[in-house]
Amino acid sequence: MLYWAVVFFMVALLAGVLGFFGIAGMAASIAKILFIIFLVLFVVALITGRRRL
Repeated sequence: MLYWAVVFFMVALLAGVLGFFGIAGMAASIAKILFIIFLVLFVVALITGRRRL
């Protein structure tokens, strides 16, 4: 999921440089949402991670 957040961030940067502000804003918001979801899942995995006895 972090991979897709980075991909959408790169698309947003490229679109911003080329002047496609609508596409850049949409890709940036998707990247932000995916990154937040990734962080939440990462924290949940750390808290509930399986420990070997």
